[in-house]
Amino acid sequence: MTELEDLQKSIGYKFKNPGLLLQALTHSSSLNENNDLFDDNERLEFLGDAVIDFVATSLLFSEFTELSEGELTRLRSALVRTEQLSHLASKFALGQKIILGRGEEDSGGRQRHSLLCDTFEALVGAIYLDSDIYRVAKFLEPLLLQEAQKSLKNKSHFDNKSQLQEWAQGTLGETPHYMTIAETGPDHDKEFTVEVIIGKKHFSTGQGKSKQQAEQSAARMALEVVSNIKEQS
Repeated sequence: MTELEDLQKSIGYKFKNPGLLLQALTHSSSLNENNDLFDDNERLEFLGDAVIDFVATSLLFSEFTELSEGELTRLRSALVRTEQLSHLASKFALGQKIILGRGEEDSGGRQRHSLLCDTFEALVGAIYLDSDIYRVAKFLEPLLLQEAQKSLKNKSHFDNKSQLQEWAQGTLGETPHYMTIAETGPDHDKEFTVEVIIGKKHFSTGQGKSKQQAEQSAARMALEVVSNIKEQS
């Protein structure tokens, strides 16, 4: 069984046009090194991003009727963020199947969250073009529903940045700003340190494997500072 056949079996969908699947797995870095490849996955990624947003929105609206608009928005953001889609890509071992150029391969591209996320989006875009939105939903909804239920259980969808912004604007009349103050580690395993500044005050710092994670961590620490101030007042 070839890798493409194996992937189609694992996602439960057989392509009528296998060329779309091949394109979904083709990173732009590989085109100059392989004359057999004609197009990369960037346009499919663009399409898949929108399709995932739509399916996630429709699913959450139907399944979680008790949630407010704000809660649905935060939960959707958690489902479609880079790290989450990278996690879904890993479920199907997409990192092992991406067609990469040598430079991207050597720099750890197969493990990079952003690249895995992009490839998953391209795969969804390819399924949509090869079939329709109903077939995409059949593939995506069980995955997204499982992650949504996990997120609600452990409240990992809670958006610390939004909460901090609401407090800062309402209490101080200021909008929080985030500044990356450190970036360590190799390209495929970086760690970022971000500082949150409100007005002229440096509130807190946070770390994460992406700038987004580090910003959320910094915002969470700032909210703890705010909570301590409230308790002491």
